[in-house]
Amino acid sequence: MGNIYTLKNDNGMVVTLSDFGATLVQILFPDKEGTPVDVTLGYDHISDYEKGGGFFGAVVGRVANRIGKAKFTLNGKEYQLVDNDNGNNLHSGPEFMNKRMWKTVAADDKKVTFALHSPDGDQGYPGAVDITINYELTADNEIKIDYRAVPTADTLLNMTNHSFFNLDGHNAGDVLDQKVFIDADAFTPSDETLIPTGEVRSVTDTPMDFRTAKRIGKEIEADYEPLKIAGGYDHNWVLNGSGYRLVGSLESEKTGIKMEVYTDLPGMQLYTGNFITTELGRDGAVYKKRQGVCFETQFFPDAINKEEFVSPITKASEEYQTMTTYKFISK
Repeated sequence: MGNIYTLKNDNGMVVTLSDFGATLVQILFPDKEGTPVDVTLGYDHISDYEKGGGFFGAVVGRVANRIGKAKFTLNGKEYQLVDNDNGNNLHSGPEFMNKRMWKTVAADDKKVTFALHSPDGDQGYPGAVDITINYELTADNEIKIDYRAVPTADTLLNMTNHSFFNLDGHNAGDVLDQKVFIDADAFTPSDETLIPTGEVRSVTDTPMDFRTAKRIGKEIEADYEPLKIAGGYDHNWVLNGSGYRLVGSLESEKTGIKMEVYTDLPGMQLYTGNFITTELGRDGAVYKKRQGVCFETQFFPDAINKEEFVSPITKASEEYQTMTTYKFISK
Protein backbone atom coordinates (compact mmCIF):
# COMPACT_ATOMS: atom_id res chain seq x y z
CA MET A 1 0.00 0.00 0.00
CA GLY A 2 1.43 3.35 -1.00
CA ASN A 3 4.09 4.55 -3.40
CA ILE A 4 7.54 5.90 -2.56
CA TYR A 5 9.06 8.94 -4.29
CA THR A 6 12.71 9.96 -4.08
CA LEU A 7 14.05 13.50 -4.51
CA LYS A 8 17.79 14.08 -5.00
CA ASN A 9 20.11 17.02 -5.57
CA ASP A 10 23.75 17.30 -6.62
CA ASN A 11 24.94 17.75 -3.01
CA GLY A 12 24.15 14.21 -1.93
CA MET A 13 20.87 15.08 -0.23
CA VAL A 14 18.09 12.51 -0.63
CA VAL A 15 14.46 12.97 0.47
CA THR A 16 11.95 10.11 0.47
CA LEU A 17 8.18 10.72 0.41
CA SER A 18 5.07 8.56 0.35
CA ASP A 19 1.55 9.13 -0.96
CA PHE A 20 0.32 7.35 2.14
CA GLY A 21 -0.32 10.34 4.37
CA ALA A 22 1.75 12.62 2.09
CA THR A 23 4.49 11.56 4.51
CA LEU A 24 8.05 12.82 4.66
CA VAL A 25 9.60 9.39 5.18
CA GLN A 26 13.34 10.02 5.28
CA ILE A 27 16.02 12.68 4.83
CA LEU A 28 19.62 11.72 4.13
CA PHE A 29 22.19 14.51 4.34
CA PRO A 30 26.03 14.36 4.30
CA ASP A 31 27.80 15.13 7.57
CA LYS A 32 31.07 17.07 7.91
CA GLU A 33 32.95 13.99 6.65
CA GLY A 34 30.65 13.57 3.67
CA THR A 35 28.94 10.49 5.09
CA PRO A 36 25.13 10.41 4.61
CA VAL A 37 23.21 10.69 7.89
CA ASP A 38 19.56 9.68 8.29
CA VAL A 39 18.27 12.73 10.21
CA THR A 40 14.55 11.92 10.72
CA LEU A 41 12.78 9.29 12.77
CA GLY A 42 10.66 6.89 10.75
CA TYR A 43 9.60 3.36 9.91
CA ASP A 44 10.76 0.69 7.45
CA HIS A 45 7.46 0.01 5.70
CA ILE A 46 4.29 1.84 4.77
CA SER A 47 2.35 -0.69 6.86
CA ASP A 48 4.29 0.59 9.88
CA TYR A 49 3.07 4.12 9.14
CA GLU A 50 -0.48 2.73 9.05
CA LYS A 51 -0.08 1.25 12.53
CA GLY A 52 2.34 3.74 14.10
CA GLY A 53 1.19 6.40 16.51
CA GLY A 54 4.22 8.66 16.51
CA PHE A 55 3.24 11.06 13.69
CA PHE A 56 6.72 10.52 12.20
CA GLY A 57 7.03 12.70 9.08
CA ALA A 58 3.30 13.33 9.15
CA VAL A 59 1.26 16.00 7.46
CA VAL A 60 -1.15 17.13 10.16
CA GLY A 61 -4.53 18.65 9.31
CA ARG A 62 -7.07 20.01 8.95
CA VAL A 63 -5.98 21.60 12.22
CA ALA A 64 -2.69 20.77 13.89
CA ASN A 65 -2.17 20.84 17.65
CA ARG A 66 -4.95 21.18 20.22
CA ILE A 67 -8.44 22.65 20.37
CA GLY A 68 -9.68 23.09 23.93
CA LYS A 69 -12.63 20.96 25.08
CA ALA A 70 -12.77 19.59 21.51
CA LYS A 71 -15.21 22.25 20.36
CA PHE A 72 -15.42 25.68 18.77
CA THR A 73 -18.01 28.15 17.50
CA LEU A 74 -17.90 29.50 13.95
CA ASN A 75 -20.48 31.87 12.45
CA GLY A 76 -22.72 31.31 15.46
CA LYS A 77 -22.74 27.51 15.23
CA GLU A 78 -20.97 25.22 17.69
CA TYR A 79 -18.96 22.32 16.29
CA GLN A 80 -18.10 19.31 18.43
CA LEU A 81 -14.86 17.48 17.60
CA VAL A 82 -13.55 14.17 18.87
CA ASP A 83 -11.98 14.23 22.32
CA ASN A 84 -8.75 12.30 21.79
CA ASP A 85 -6.41 14.08 24.23
CA ASN A 86 -7.39 14.70 27.85
CA GLY A 87 -10.73 16.27 26.98
CA ASN A 88 -9.31 18.16 24.01
CA ASN A 89 -8.95 17.55 20.29
CA LEU A 90 -5.40 16.83 19.10
CA HIS A 91 -4.34 17.04 15.44
CA SER A 92 -8.02 16.83 14.33
CA GLY A 93 -8.00 13.11 15.21
CA PRO A 94 -8.74 10.31 15.12
CA GLU A 95 -9.37 10.44 11.35
CA PHE A 96 -5.81 11.65 10.85
CA MET A 97 -4.79 12.85 7.41
CA ASN A 98 -1.47 11.04 7.73
CA LYS A 99 -3.43 7.76 7.72
CA ARG A 100 -5.02 8.39 4.32
CA MET A 101 -4.03 7.74 0.74
CA TRP A 102 -3.30 10.96 -1.12
CA LYS A 103 -3.38 11.35 -4.88
CA THR A 104 -0.06 12.06 -6.58
CA VAL A 105 -0.66 15.00 -8.90
CA ALA A 106 2.92 15.40 -10.16
CA ALA A 107 6.30 13.85 -9.41
CA ASP A 108 9.90 14.08 -10.59
CA ASP A 109 13.28 13.95 -8.86
CA LYS A 110 12.95 17.50 -7.48
CA LYS A 111 9.24 17.93 -6.66
CA VAL A 112 6.23 15.89 -5.63
CA THR A 113 2.68 17.22 -5.30
CA PHE A 114 0.04 15.34 -3.32
CA ALA A 115 -3.70 16.11 -3.23
CA LEU A 116 -6.55 15.16 -0.92
CA HIS A 117 -10.27 15.88 -0.99
CA SER A 118 -11.68 16.39 2.50
CA PRO A 119 -15.50 16.24 2.42
CA ASP A 120 -17.89 18.52 4.26
CA GLY A 121 -18.03 17.47 7.91
CA ASP A 122 -14.72 15.62 7.75
CA GLN A 123 -13.18 15.38 11.24
CA GLY A 124 -16.12 17.48 12.42
CA TYR A 125 -15.24 20.62 10.46
CA PRO A 126 -17.55 22.54 8.10
CA GLY A 127 -17.02 22.74 4.36
CA ALA A 128 -15.40 20.46 1.82
CA VAL A 129 -11.73 21.24 1.22
CA ASP A 130 -9.40 20.39 -1.64
CA ILE A 131 -5.85 20.27 -0.31
CA THR A 132 -2.53 20.12 -2.15
CA ILE A 133 0.91 19.77 -0.61
CA ASN A 134 4.00 20.31 -2.70
CA TYR A 135 7.42 19.12 -1.56
CA GLU A 136 10.42 20.58 -3.39
CA LEU A 137 14.12 19.80 -2.89
CA THR A 138 16.31 22.69 -4.05
CA ALA A 139 19.97 22.97 -5.03
CA ASP A 140 20.47 24.87 -1.75
CA ASN A 141 19.48 21.79 0.31
CA GLU A 142 16.03 23.16 1.16
CA ILE A 143 12.92 21.05 1.58
CA LYS A 144 10.16 23.50 0.74
CA ILE A 145 6.70 22.42 1.85
CA ASP A 146 3.91 24.43 0.22
CA TYR A 147 0.41 23.92 1.62
CA ARG A 148 -2.66 25.06 -0.31
CA ALA A 149 -6.36 24.49 0.29
CA VAL A 150 -9.67 25.96 -0.82
CA PRO A 151 -12.81 25.31 1.29
CA THR A 152 -16.43 25.48 0.13
CA ALA A 153 -17.48 27.06 3.46
CA ASP A 154 -15.80 29.07 6.20
CA THR A 155 -13.66 26.60 8.13
CA LEU A 156 -10.47 26.15 10.16
CA LEU A 157 -7.17 25.32 8.50
CA ASN A 158 -3.83 25.01 10.27
CA MET A 159 -1.61 22.40 8.66
CA THR A 160 1.90 21.47 9.67
CA ASN A 161 4.66 18.89 9.29
CA HIS A 162 5.36 16.65 12.27
CA SER A 163 8.82 15.29 11.37
CA PHE A 164 11.05 14.33 14.27
CA PHE A 165 14.62 15.47 13.61
CA ASN A 166 17.81 14.07 15.11
CA LEU A 167 20.87 15.53 13.40
CA ASP A 168 23.15 13.01 15.13
CA GLY A 169 21.26 10.29 13.25
CA HIS A 170 17.82 8.77 13.74
CA ASN A 171 19.22 5.93 15.88
CA ALA A 172 21.79 7.98 17.81
CA GLY A 173 19.92 8.37 21.10
CA ASP A 174 18.51 11.56 22.58
CA VAL A 175 18.76 15.06 21.10
CA LEU A 176 19.66 16.83 24.36
CA ASP A 177 23.15 17.90 23.23
CA GLN A 178 21.88 19.44 20.00
CA LYS A 179 21.46 23.21 19.97
CA VAL A 180 18.22 25.03 19.20
CA PHE A 181 17.61 28.64 18.21
CA ILE A 182 14.11 30.16 18.12
CA ASP A 183 13.56 33.77 17.06
CA ALA A 184 10.81 34.48 19.59
CA ASP A 185 10.54 36.95 22.45
CA ALA A 186 7.48 35.19 23.91
CA PHE A 187 5.62 31.90 24.22
CA THR A 188 2.09 30.85 25.16
CA PRO A 189 1.91 29.02 28.53
CA SER A 190 -0.60 26.18 28.82
CA ASP A 191 -2.85 24.64 31.44
CA GLU A 192 -2.51 21.06 32.70
CA THR A 193 -4.04 19.70 29.49
CA LEU A 194 -1.61 21.69 27.29
CA ILE A 195 -4.22 24.22 26.11
CA PRO A 196 -2.86 27.79 26.05
CA THR A 197 -4.26 29.98 28.81
CA GLY A 198 -4.34 33.00 26.50
CA GLU A 199 -1.31 34.61 28.14
CA VAL A 200 1.61 35.66 25.95
CA ARG A 201 4.63 35.49 28.25
CA SER A 202 8.12 36.87 27.69
CA VAL A 203 10.86 34.25 27.43
CA THR A 204 13.33 36.57 29.20
CA ASP A 205 14.95 34.92 32.23
CA THR A 206 13.09 31.65 31.62
CA PRO A 207 14.15 28.24 30.24
CA MET A 208 12.03 29.09 27.17
CA ASP A 209 14.57 31.61 25.87
CA PHE A 210 16.22 30.22 22.73
CA ARG A 211 17.08 33.59 21.18
CA THR A 212 20.71 32.57 21.60
CA ALA A 213 21.22 28.96 20.51
CA LYS A 214 21.57 26.56 23.44
CA ARG A 215 21.55 22.83 24.13
CA ILE A 216 18.06 21.36 24.31
CA GLY A 217 19.06 19.62 27.52
CA LYS A 218 20.47 22.70 29.23
CA GLU A 219 17.25 23.66 31.02
CA ILE A 220 14.73 21.01 29.99
CA GLU A 221 14.57 19.66 33.56
CA ALA A 222 14.40 23.12 35.16
CA ASP A 223 12.02 23.76 38.05
CA TYR A 224 9.69 25.80 35.85
CA GLU A 225 5.97 25.11 35.82
CA PRO A 226 5.36 25.10 32.03
CA LEU A 227 8.15 22.54 31.59
CA LYS A 228 6.90 20.37 34.43
CA ILE A 229 3.34 20.39 33.07
CA ALA A 230 4.47 19.29 29.60
CA GLY A 231 7.24 16.92 30.69
CA GLY A 232 9.75 18.93 28.68
CA TYR A 233 9.40 21.27 25.74
CA ASP A 234 5.98 21.03 24.08
CA HIS A 235 5.01 24.67 23.68
CA ASN A 236 4.09 27.27 21.12
CA TRP A 237 6.52 30.13 20.55
CA VAL A 238 5.28 33.53 19.35
CA LEU A 239 7.62 34.04 16.41
CA ASN A 240 9.17 37.45 15.83
CA GLY A 241 8.55 39.27 12.57
CA SER A 242 6.06 38.51 9.84
CA GLY A 243 6.11 37.13 6.33
CA TYR A 244 8.41 34.36 5.20
CA ARG A 245 11.52 34.44 7.41
CA LEU A 246 14.11 32.43 9.35
CA VAL A 247 12.48 31.44 12.65
CA GLY A 248 14.68 28.73 14.15
CA SER A 249 17.45 26.20 13.80
CA LEU A 250 18.83 22.91 15.09
CA GLU A 251 22.53 22.05 15.12
CA SER A 252 24.64 18.98 15.86
CA GLU A 253 28.29 19.38 16.82
CA LYS A 254 28.76 15.63 16.38
CA THR A 255 27.86 15.54 12.67
CA GLY A 256 28.36 19.20 11.80
CA ILE A 257 24.85 19.31 10.34
CA LYS A 258 22.64 22.35 10.88
CA MET A 259 18.99 22.73 9.92
CA GLU A 260 17.31 26.12 9.55
CA VAL A 261 13.54 26.58 9.69
CA TYR A 262 11.71 29.21 7.63
CA THR A 263 7.99 29.96 7.64
CA ASP A 264 5.36 32.65 7.07
CA LEU A 265 3.28 31.52 10.07
CA PRO A 266 2.99 33.29 13.46
CA GLY A 267 3.83 30.35 15.73
CA MET A 268 5.95 27.24 16.11
CA GLN A 269 5.64 24.28 18.45
CA LEU A 270 8.94 22.89 19.68
CA TYR A 271 8.26 19.33 20.81
CA THR A 272 11.00 17.16 22.27
CA GLY A 273 9.31 13.78 21.96
CA ASN A 274 8.37 13.64 25.63
CA PHE A 275 5.58 11.11 25.00
CA ILE A 276 7.58 8.64 22.93
CA THR A 277 7.91 5.54 25.09
CA THR A 278 9.05 2.63 22.94
CA GLU A 279 8.50 2.87 19.19
CA LEU A 280 10.10 0.36 16.83
CA GLY A 281 11.56 2.42 14.01
CA ARG A 282 13.67 2.18 10.91
CA ASP A 283 16.49 -0.36 10.61
CA GLY A 284 15.67 -1.94 13.96
CA ALA A 285 16.02 1.29 15.93
CA VAL A 286 13.96 1.59 19.09
CA TYR A 287 12.92 5.20 19.62
CA LYS A 288 12.39 6.45 23.14
CA LYS A 289 11.76 9.71 24.96
CA ARG A 290 13.52 12.80 23.53
CA GLN A 291 15.18 11.00 20.62
CA GLY A 292 13.75 13.52 18.15
CA VAL A 293 12.59 17.12 18.09
CA CYS A 294 9.76 18.66 16.05
CA PHE A 295 9.54 22.19 14.67
CA GLU A 296 5.80 22.46 13.94
CA THR A 297 5.05 25.81 12.29
CA GLN A 298 1.47 26.84 12.95
CA PHE A 299 -1.27 29.16 14.05
CA PHE A 300 -1.33 29.09 17.86
CA PRO A 301 -3.02 26.10 19.55
CA ASP A 302 -6.70 26.69 20.37
CA ALA A 303 -6.56 29.93 18.37
CA ILE A 304 -10.21 29.58 17.36
CA ASN A 305 -11.19 29.88 21.03
CA LYS A 306 -8.81 32.74 21.83
CA GLU A 307 -9.79 36.09 20.32
CA GLU A 308 -6.35 37.50 21.16
CA PHE A 309 -4.62 34.92 18.90
CA VAL A 310 -4.28 35.19 15.11
CA SER A 311 -7.37 33.58 13.58
CA PRO A 312 -7.06 30.16 11.86
CA ILE A 313 -10.26 30.72 9.84
CA THR A 314 -10.15 30.41 6.05
CA LYS A 315 -13.20 31.90 4.33
CA ALA A 316 -15.28 30.04 1.75
CA SER A 317 -13.64 29.94 -1.72
CA GLU A 318 -10.51 31.72 -0.42
CA GLU A 319 -7.14 30.00 -0.72
CA TYR A 320 -5.23 28.92 2.35
CA GLN A 321 -1.55 29.03 1.44
CA THR A 322 1.52 28.72 3.62
CA MET A 323 5.15 27.74 3.17
CA THR A 324 7.59 26.10 5.58
CA THR A 325 11.17 25.22 4.66
CA TYR A 326 13.75 23.01 6.33
CA LYS A 327 17.19 24.00 5.02
CA PHE A 328 20.23 21.80 5.69
CA ILE A 329 23.81 23.03 6.03
CA SER A 330 27.00 21.03 6.59
CA LYS A 331 30.09 22.57 8.17
